[in-house]
Amino acid sequence: MRIAPLKIRRVANMVKGREVNEALSILRFSPTGGAKVLFKLVTAAQANAYQDGESRSSELFVRNLIVDQGPDAKRIKPRARGSRDIIRKRTSHVTVVVDDGQEEA
Repeated sequence: MRIAPLKIRRVANMVKGREVNEALSILRFSPTGGAKVLFKLVTAAQANAYQDGESRSSELFVRNLIVDQGPDAKRIKPRARGSRDIIRKRTSHVTVVVDDGQEEA
């Protein structure tokens, strides 16, 4: 994702361990930009769980939400007296794990 990991981690900690529908409602009304990204990812994870048939119940939980730093895109901005600044456009790798909360025998 093309957003800094620190921005997404703040929102990810709010929804980690919650029920998926509750997490989606939190993300829907959160004003941060990272909430929009996580909303799409949690919705996709929920759809994948239903499509794969892995969920045995109607209630899914966000078991784990891992946000790692991805590669930085580096840009150069000219500055005074022939110098330059390096602008780092940070990216994130986000992993969403949803589970129905039932243990297998």
